[in-house]
Amino acid sequence: QVQLVESGGGLVQAGGSLRLSCAASGRTFSSSVMGWFRQAPGKEREFVASSSWRPGVTYYANSVKGRFTISRDNAKNTVSLQMNSLKPEDTAAYYCAAGATTLVAGVTGYNYWGQGTQVTVSS
Repeated sequence: QVQLVESGGGLVQAGGSLRLSCAASGRTFSSSVMGWFRQAPGKEREFVASSSWRPGVTYYANSVKGRFTISRDNAKNTVSLQMNSLKPEDTAAYYCAAGATTLVAGVTGYNYWGQGTQVTVSS
């Protein structure tokens, strides 16, 4: 049974930082794209960042480019999201996803999802 478990969410003031982590189990994703999405109340789930299995090959939504950094450890089957300079509009539930074949895959391109972790940024 494949599981993705996120951790690291919480409440932070605007301008602060948080680091989200996602641990995968049940299969290895060393040859798949892993990514992060977010969903705010009343809105659709949106892409945040993705990482290829190749080191340093990443892709970001324009809204987070320069503030967020995605990284992964294929040996540990984990992916992380370092979020800096957080803004109130970053408030959302953040979801780890895995199993895509392209960096620009949308929601339907991923086969596996975590349960989500809440990030709240106060102004």
